Amino acid sequence: MATGRAIPKRWFLALAMAGFALAGPVRAGDVVLGPVPARVVQVVDGDTLVVRAHIWLGQDVETLVRVSGIDAPELKGQCELERTRALASRDHLASRVAGGTVVLTQVRYEKYGGRVLAQVRLADGTDLARDMIVAGHARPYDGGKRGVWCEEARAGE
Repeated sequence: MATGRAIPKRWFLALAMAGFALAGPVRAGDVVLGPVPARVVQVVDGDTLVVRAHIWLGQDVETLVRVSGIDAPELKGQCELERTRALASRDHLASRVAGGTVVLTQVRYEKYGGRVLAQVRLADGTDLARDMIVAGHARPYDGGKRGVWCEEARAGE
């Protein structure tokens, strides 16, 4: 027979909140809207940075960030032209961020894993993807099949 004692509302609320907190890992479709301030630690290539993101009071996370909206040539490219362009792209990106601060928005898991995809703005508000495209060091990319960077070299053969 029940004792007739009800669970106090504060306990019920605490149990419900604990259940939400323990519901499971972050889903692949989750997005952190931001803004998330981050310090650039390293430039990996023309579209990838290592940043130390400030996510909470006294809480920083170091992670790889792929700049959303662009495709830059690969350092291990298929031809000499792509490799040369990749170095120029990386160097341009490095000169733009120069170990400074960036702001991340629309942060989500990147399809290849191991890094996140985010819109990146410089401290002055400059859209880093647009800057890379305008400077000729990247091209627009929507996440589909990537284009070939060696087309110009092949056309000259």
